Amino acid sequence: MKIKLDMVGIVVKDMKKALDFYRVLGLAIPEQANQESHVEVSQNGFRLAFDTQEMIRDIYVSWEKPAGHRIELAFLCTSRQGVDETFSRLMERGYSGHKEPWDAFWGQRYAVVEDPDGNLISIFA
Repeated sequence: MKIKLDMVGIVVKDMKKALDFYRVLGLAIPEQANQESHVEVSQNGFRLAFDTQEMIRDIYVSWEKPAGHRIELAFLCTSRQGVDETFSRLMERGYSGHKEPWDAFWGQRYAVVEDPDGNLISIFA
């Protein structure tokens, strides 16, 4: 039996706020998805899913909002300048920066932002 990672799911408090954030990162998500309780986006053969807290409570009856760093998603930019531009675009729209762009010792340009649900999201090139 073969098994492969196919999807990562994110539990969100407010679907529209979450989807707006990921749209700024370049994901093509239709506006009508803002009203859904489950949304999936495919990119490069990989799926990213968003589920409202209410839907997750219906599925996992004992679900409670976790605390602390839970998961990290990393978005590859095509250039070092793209990291800075993406970070700036998110800050201009009022999202929270966790760590401003810097040149990491491993050779990448790197920044970390928070999505509306507190997940740390890396942007790098």
